[in-house]
Amino acid sequence: MVRFRFRHMIAISLKNLDISYDGTRVVEGVTFNVAQGESFALVGESGSGKSTVLKAICGLAPEWTGEMQLLGQPGQHRPNRSLAKQCQMVFQDPYGSLHPRKTVDAVLSEPLAIHGLKDQNARVEQALQDVGLDRRFRFRYPHQMSGGQRQRIAIARALMLEPEVMLLDEPTSALDVSVQAEILNLLKRLRRERGLTYLLVTHNLPVVSFLCERMAVMNKGCIVEIAPSTALHNGSFKDPYSQALFAASAGA
Repeated sequence: MVRFRFRHMIAISLKNLDISYDGTRVVEGVTFNVAQGESFALVGESGSGKSTVLKAICGLAPEWTGEMQLLGQPGQHRPNRSLAKQCQMVFQDPYGSLHPRKTVDAVLSEPLAIHGLKDQNARVEQALQDVGLDRRFRFRYPHQMSGGQRQRIAIARALMLEPEVMLLDEPTSALDVSVQAEILNLLKRLRRERGLTYLLVTHNLPVVSFLCERMAVMNKGCIVEIAPSTALHNGSFKDPYSQALFAASAGA
């Protein structure tokens, strides 16, 4: 089913979000909105708190305060079934995120079984087709596939429940450059076909330029600037840290 993009509704809303680990605050005062159908990036150096924000949204970083809404529903402090049907996450490491002793069929069927969805056979085969893999991959194990193929399976798994929002945590950084382009093109096509909303975490500014409309620049747990992705072409960043990040990327 094709959904319309940019429906003037808010998919993700964060206001004054503080996140802690064992009582130590690692993210402070994060505020931004992502419209339905938009692709929005969190960028910054390693350790700036980008991935922690994603984990809080999907319930994997429970020590947070502030305001959070996902598709109009209040944020949760732990993973829950209703949230999973609306929002799925794709992790950086396609090997570590797949169970080494489970076949592709088992990996893709599991969310369907948990949520009591029927037609599992047809859904699994369609998911493989949607991410550009043929049926012969269905009964393979992760170690029998390349990094790019494993990431396609991870994306297929995230799509099994037909979510509206995808959280992408450095989805191409563990892949070879040529394979990165394939996965980025896949993500762009899936977003267009399904009307998905993306919240992408990356340190790779050219990826933002290709996939996103806007970005929030994070430094030491705080957002220092929200800018359109066109700033990656014209250098129109206002914050000194954003400017330095842009300069270090050789103009992206």
